[in-house]
Amino acid sequence: MTEKIREQIIETEYSDVMQKSYIDYAMSVIVARALPDVRDGLKPVQRRTLYDMHELGIRYDKPYRKSARIVGDTMGKYHPHGDASIYDALVVMSQDFKKSVPLVDGHGNFGSIEGDGAAAMRYTEARLSQIAQEAYLADLDKDLVDFIPNFDETEKEPEVLPVRIPNLLVNGADGIAVGMATSIPQHNLGEVIDGVIAYMKNPEINTRQMMEYIPGPDFPTGGIVTNRDELLAIYSTGAGKIKIRGKASIEKIKGGREAIVVSEIPYTMIGANIGKFLNDTYALVESKKTSDIVDISNMSSKDGIRIVIELKRGADAQNVLNLLYRKTRLEDTFGVNMLAVAEGKPETMGIVPIIRHHVNFQYELATRKYTNLLKKEKEKKEIQEGLIKAVDVIDLIIEILRGSRSVKMARACLVDGITEGIRFKSEQSEKDARLLHFTQRQADAILQMRMYRLIGLEIEQLRADYEKTMQNIQEDMDILEHRASMARVIIRDLKEIKKTFARKRRTLIDNVAEAVIEEKPIEEQEMVVLMDRFGYVKAIDLSVYDRNQEAADKENKYVIHCSNLDRLAVFSSTGQLHLIKVLDMPGGKFRDKGTPIDNLSKFDSARERILFAEALGAVKESKVFFGTRAGYIKQVDGAEFDVSRYSSIASKLGQGDELVAVGTIRGAETLVMETKSGYFLRIPVSDIPEKKKAAVGVIGIKLGRADRVSQMYLLTDQEGGLTSLHNKKVVLNRLHIGSRATKGVKR
Repeated sequence: MTEKIREQIIETEYSDVMQKSYIDYAMSVIVARALPDVRDGLKPVQRRTLYDMHELGIRYDKPYRKSARIVGDTMGKYHPHGDASIYDALVVMSQDFKKSVPLVDGHGNFGSIEGDGAAAMRYTEARLSQIAQEAYLADLDKDLVDFIPNFDETEKEPEVLPVRIPNLLVNGADGIAVGMATSIPQHNLGEVIDGVIAYMKNPEINTRQMMEYIPGPDFPTGGIVTNRDELLAIYSTGAGKIKIRGKASIEKIKGGREAIVVSEIPYTMIGANIGKFLNDTYALVESKKTSDIVDISNMSSKDGIRIVIELKRGADAQNVLNLLYRKTRLEDTFGVNMLAVAEGKPETMGIVPIIRHHVNFQYELATRKYTNLLKKEKEKKEIQEGLIKAVDVIDLIIEILRGSRSVKMARACLVDGITEGIRFKSEQSEKDARLLHFTQRQADAILQMRMYRLIGLEIEQLRADYEKTMQNIQEDMDILEHRASMARVIIRDLKEIKKTFARKRRTLIDNVAEAVIEEKPIEEQEMVVLMDRFGYVKAIDLSVYDRNQEAADKENKYVIHCSNLDRLAVFSSTGQLHLIKVLDMPGGKFRDKGTPIDNLSKFDSARERILFAEALGAVKESKVFFGTRAGYIKQVDGAEFDVSRYSSIASKLGQGDELVAVGTIRGAETLVMETKSGYFLRIPVSDIPEKKKAAVGVIGIKLGRADRVSQMYLLTDQEGGLTSLHNKKVVLNRLHIGSRATKGVKR
């Protein structure tokens, strides 16, 4: 037994197993879930949902059915990946703001362009749209496509739907697979059909020529494509970036003011991004990027988008609109990667190869369709010939039927002329019966023929039907034998679809110059920045400070006079410098709480302490002193801190060290260093060397093994510099002046 088990063990490298398993998984996701097929432009979940609705008979001219029924049936029969993915696909296929050609007719709350989700599937109802029924699912009963077993081999599902239009271009696609993603823009149905017809007439057509019929994407939300000249490269390679912007106009409103009215949005703004656009516009006002906007209102409804941005009197409306284009998603980028599954493999294709695959698919469908039709017409011809022949000898046939004891006996006589067992009125009738040679199919038709078919008019109709059948056979054979004839049939069907379902283009395509913002110079004025001990900061007008000076000085740790064009320099215990524009600080009333500097900079209050804050303008005109816990000191030219970055290193620190004191040396004569063990060392400021901010500094005080610096004080001659140690007061300017790098005196 053990030997038999050992013989069944297959030894292999773990890495080989993992590689094969991952590749199998990746290809499953790519081909069977995430990417559309180039032939019908559908992902498996979309294809299965539409096919299930077709099988359930939920046609566009029939009553709606509960979405839950559709989802459940699709999941049970064809798509065992959870109801959420199926319902999401159903919802998206019904949303006319996401799909140029909705394939599902939804009834109930199927979401909104502003990001509202659809109601639960138990509440909504759906049915196929007319175009889905007529251009996506028609002729499924004519054996046009292969059917494959479903996941548990209890049902059959189509490998691909017999879609008659290039759905991949018309409705676009988006999806994320393993290691790849697809993003295909949507196009105008009528233009795409014109492009397909142009290709069928000239298979050598190039991308530039194709773009005479399909000039660019046509998003259901409208908008403007602003980089028309770049579309040729995008459609040639299948990859690139399309720049789109919303459509906005400037309208006069009451009071002699103007308003910017957004009536169409970029396709990328669908959903929550509309709310983000409103927030971003509000943020422009909050951050004082513009003071021309006085009100923002979203008046959008089911009838369309209408976002009104009211401006103050005398505002430059075009400049504000350009600001919105530059700083919000009113102008955005649509990344194009036209990736689809072609012949079982993912492939990035330009617009002409996509149409080529579609046209080849149409020829395959037409070949199978007319082959099946020809077969049926030939079967019909055979039966009609038998019935016409039977009419001419109908008296003999009636005699055979009356003389036969069974249907089998009568059929044998009609097919092979076997007369044994049949009673005839005369020998001549029996001789004539032996000459009969109907086919099996003809004999069955004769046996099933009703007597009313012997009426004169019915016989004439039978001969007319036969002539029509012969004509159909000739037409079907012509279509199958001549590609040009097949092309005419396909083009005729495409023109009929265009006539019924095409609509006008919504998206304007043009070359639009990049939006330029004319920066208005900000008038300089004196401000006072207040920061409390918790790190909350605000900027107020000098006049407001003057009226509340006593309270402001008492309640705040830092009271900094500066210009509104200046920046606040914040030095932290970790050696970081954080620069904050005064214009970015919240202003207004004196009693407003302010904003934590964590929200205005990269300052991290969880690991940093504020040691010093000053206007950058004042810092640049001074020398900045740094003292560390390990006793290192230095001074740095303040001009070194005039940098463009919001956060940078102010002083290099040794391993495990941190700053305990930072300040400007402005009139200071001496420096006093205090340690945890109670040592004090007072030295002249002139003994503090000037270093670069990237330097560690020099030893200021010699520390014992377990000692460290707790405080440092910069003193002028007039300052007493009181501190306390062990409940005893220490007057700092009475300390003996010592030498740098000594131990100092203990108190």
